[in-house]
Amino acid sequence: MTAKTLKGARTKAGWTQAHLARNLCVTQAYLSFMESAKRPVPDYVARKVVRLFGLSPTELPFSGSESPPTNDTLAQELARLGYPGFAYLRKPGRMQNPISLLVGALTMADPDSRLVEALPWLLLRFEGFNVDVMVDMVRARNLQNRLGFAVALASEVAARNPLYAHRGAELRHLQTVLESSRLANEDTFGRYETSNQMRAWVKENRSEAASYWNVLTDLKTEHLPYAN
Repeated sequence: MTAKTLKGARTKAGWTQAHLARNLCVTQAYLSFMESAKRPVPDYVARKVVRLFGLSPTELPFSGSESPPTNDTLAQELARLGYPGFAYLRKPGRMQNPISLLVGALTMADPDSRLVEALPWLLLRFEGFNVDVMVDMVRARNLQNRLGFAVALASEVAARNPLYAHRGAELRHLQTVLESSRLANEDTFGRYETSNQMRAWVKENRSEAASYWNVLTDLKTEHLPYAN
C-alpha cells in the first residue's frame, strides 16, 4: 500500500490522523511517517486499512507463498473475493490480493476446469492492478503466456458484456505489455492432456487467442459463465 492510498483513504473518510492511529494501534507520529512515505506501510497496517475503509482487495499485501494453491484452497479464496460460481463456499477469513491469487493459480499444473473458468473473472471484477508488479511476477515464473491468454479471454468478455465494458482499456494495456515477453515454448492452460491424440485435437481446435499465446486449451470465451 502506498502512502498516497493510505492518506487518501483516511481523508476521504473524514478521519483525523489521531483517530486512525488509535484504530491501527500505532502512534500518530508513525502514521504521519507512513503517510509522507518516510516509512513503508507494513502488511498488517495495510490489511487493517482495507478492512476499516472497505478498500479494494488489490490494496492487500501480496502472498509470500511460493507453493501453488490446492483446488479446494483456490475455490475458497475465489469465494471470499465474491466469485458467483463458488458463493456457496464463502466463509469468514482473510482475503488474498486478487493479483497474488491469480498468479498462484496460474502456477497450478492441473487445476479443476471450473477454477480455470474463474481466472479471467479476477481481471474483470477488480481494477487498478499494478501492471509492473504483475508482469514481473509472471516473468519470474515463465507464466506470461498463461496470463496473456487469461487477459485475452477477459478482454473478449469486456467487449461483449456491458457489465465489464469499463475494463477494456486496462486489459488491452496489460496485454500489450505482456506481448513483448510472449514465449515460444508451448504451454498448457488448465487441464494437462497426456494423450498425444487429444493434445493434437486441442491444438487443431483451440481458439485464435490460445494459438497466439501458444497454450494448449479448448477453453473459449463462450464457455465462461459470466461472458454474457
